Amino acid sequence: FGDTTYTKVFVGGLVWETQKETMKYYFEQFGEILEAVVISNKAIGRSKGYGYVTFREPEAAMRACMDPAPVIDCRRANYNLASLGVQRSRPSTAKHANL
Repeated sequence: FGDTTYTKVFVGGLVWETQKETMKYYFEQFGEILEAVVISNKAIGRSKGYGYVTFREPEAAMRACMDPAPVIDCRRANYNLASLGVQRSRPSTAKHANL
């Protein structure tokens, strides 16, 4: 696929049963998909709960990442550009002060 820096999206928080077809169906609303994969543990043949979607255009990947509350297979998922790595949410109300 060439350089996927701005077209490949990491998708986490998937239920074990989520299939690549389900991910592809969900993400098609944002643009043309080149590939959708769910990563699985080959030893036990079960999903690891995450996967990747590669879009043809960077704009489609950005549109997908703008969705604030994605739900795939009845579960809230999380995602961002794969090149950014896993983004952990931080509490916005936590303040630290040196007294």
